[in-house]
Amino acid sequence: MQTVDVKLGSRSYQVQISSGLLDEVGSLARGALGENARQAIVVSNVTVASLYIQRAASSLDRSKFKVSCFSIGDGERFKNLGTAEALFAFLIERRVERTDVIIAIGGGVVGDLAGFGAATYMRGIRLIQVPTTLLAQIDSSVGGKTAVNHPLGKNLIGAFHQPSLVVIDPEVLHTLPARQMRSGLYEAIKYGVISDRRLFNRIAMNIDALKKLELGELEHLIARCCAIKASVVRSDERESGLRKILNFGHTVGHALEAVTQYRRFLHGEAVGYGMRAASRIAERMGLLNASHRESIDKVIASVGRLPSANTLALGDIISAMYRDKKVVAGRTSFVLPVEIGKVVIRSNVPPQFIRAALKQALS
Repeated sequence: MQTVDVKLGSRSYQVQISSGLLDEVGSLARGALGENARQAIVVSNVTVASLYIQRAASSLDRSKFKVSCFSIGDGERFKNLGTAEALFAFLIERRVERTDVIIAIGGGVVGDLAGFGAATYMRGIRLIQVPTTLLAQIDSSVGGKTAVNHPLGKNLIGAFHQPSLVVIDPEVLHTLPARQMRSGLYEAIKYGVISDRRLFNRIAMNIDALKKLELGELEHLIARCCAIKASVVRSDERESGLRKILNFGHTVGHALEAVTQYRRFLHGEAVGYGMRAASRIAERMGLLNASHRESIDKVIASVGRLPSANTLALGDIISAMYRDKKVVAGRTSFVLPVEIGKVVIRSNVPPQFIRAALKQALS
């Protein structure tokens, strides 16, 4: 088993990564929570529940948890206040107490929704993340960001709430649709660009092995991305500085999701377009040379074809960008690569550069 420590003082926790861990989630949860936790509320979606809930519930039952399951719809559009309200009613009806735990078993939508519920129910109860998509395993399950969407913008309503434990079983990716797998790989490229050229090169060299779900390569990728994120979060838990680099590709990506009502793009796909746009802005501003921008494009393309975006109105996308939570004093910021493995944050991007880069990136 590989272990990544997220060191945050009293809020520290471990990310545990190994094949077969889904069947050990009960004992791992008991070890992380102690004996006071009585109920485990498992939050999942209809697809994941049919595949994995019984295994997880049996493991939790063996560790003396009283298990109840709450299922949500499958897709980003279900990550909203209406679903959160239904979760709160479920928790209240079952008399869930502050010593109990919510366990998120699913992708980023499930993790964000369950985390938001855990952060706000009774002003905060404990949370365990069991991510079942590559994107959630390498990114959203770690770091404590929780949120729901609003029709006008993504993740505008949320809280920071660190989990007590993250349990990652790469074997569950064998039931992940190929499109979801590609979505996670786009997000993995982000980590290489912002922090680790060796990781970027390894993804480029082993993209076929990753798409074929070779466990050794997957475990390395997951552990390295989690370690990068843990390091960033340790330095800047609440995104006042360094943590903003994790938003590479997300300024445009979140806007694309919002203008299409969270129906056209998976999150990683939108980030793929966002990375293409940010790289072009960096090139236009003289921060990134053409060869590095072309390398980023090439690795993104090697993952697979992105859904069509060339029919979207640039004005709508730009308007959505200015409703994003990253806007400060009316100015949106971009994470821009200066080389592979290093980025800067800029809020002084000329509007004509944004429009031109978007037009090129989405074509």
